[in-house]
Amino acid sequence: MDGRNRRRLGIAGAIAGAGAAGVGIAVGVRRFVVGRERFRPDPEADEPFGGLRGRSLTVLADDGLPLHVEIDEPPGEGAPLTVVFCHGYCLNLDGWHYQRRDVPKSAGPVRMVFWDQRSHGRSGRSRPAHATIDRTGEDLYAVLRATTAPGDPVVLVGHSMGGMSIMALADRRPEEFGDRVVAAALINTSGGHLAEMTLGLPMAVARLVQPLAPGVIRGLGSRPRLVDRGRSLGADVAFMVTRRMAFADRYVSPSVVDFLEQMIRSTPIDVIAEFYPSLMSHDKEAAMAALGRVPVLVMAAGRDNLTPAAHGRRLAEALPDAELVEVEEAGHVLPLEHPGVVTGGLRRLIERVRPLAEERSA
Repeated sequence: MDGRNRRRLGIAGAIAGAGAAGVGIAVGVRRFVVGRERFRPDPEADEPFGGLRGRSLTVLADDGLPLHVEIDEPPGEGAPLTVVFCHGYCLNLDGWHYQRRDVPKSAGPVRMVFWDQRSHGRSGRSRPAHATIDRTGEDLYAVLRATTAPGDPVVLVGHSMGGMSIMALADRRPEEFGDRVVAAALINTSGGHLAEMTLGLPMAVARLVQPLAPGVIRGLGSRPRLVDRGRSLGADVAFMVTRRMAFADRYVSPSVVDFLEQMIRSTPIDVIAEFYPSLMSHDKEAAMAALGRVPVLVMAAGRDNLTPAAHGRRLAEALPDAELVEVEEAGHVLPLEHPGVVTGGLRRLIERVRPLAEERSA
């Protein structure tokens, strides 16, 4: 393959990987710009991203797929409340790095459960037909059964597709809400109508691009080895695409951008293609009745091009006991771009339900 073809493949792969996570339509980027961004002073350079580990557990989904789970137990006699974190599309459980580090310090002792969605991270590879949001909701139910007892108070936290997994659980297992599930946090997510998204493009352009996206992604997914090789060749472009499209803060840490881009790049292109139709057809407005039984924190970002802030507002309006936090200058990855805001919101939510948890454990 000559140099020109390698370059084209690298750019196409970078766009495919980043774009499918809501962070990518690339423009030409000169290498000196990449270098300036990547190597400027970085206060997060020594942060051990991806280095926080807990007790590992393998949970079998109802179709037999092994799901990777990690549990962080508080010191001493434990805690009456469990917080279960559900990551987003193309990411893995390490995407909760800052919350994993800071929630116990901010909210007091809690038991924390993290898991990799099917075909993501360390979990097993799903059959293509099972790469759906309804399946991830059932996977979450399997994780709950394996890590908590019936009636144990649980707070569910979901980012992007993880929030959709929570909605799928509420839709299929409404009896869990108000019993085992006592609160939920929905971050950068949507109850449906994702076909409305514009990826930050003018509406007229978006209307031309949207019908082409499914076919393009299916085509890329049919050539996974070729595209994944190209994604590694296009790493510099992918870094810039991720920074410009996933984050609103132009001064975001290069280490944080690298961390996010590496998670996206580690997700095989055929997995991206397999989940894409389910994301686009996602519609869980009927789940609001079950979710409405518990306090819900809804967090949205003003410059989120995948799940725009209007989707968060729509969720909050449908829930009788919702706190809406909207960060105007933020993109699709609030847990990494504004970790303090997310951790603060979770602290408030945990404080609201801790008395109930303590009462149940008495």
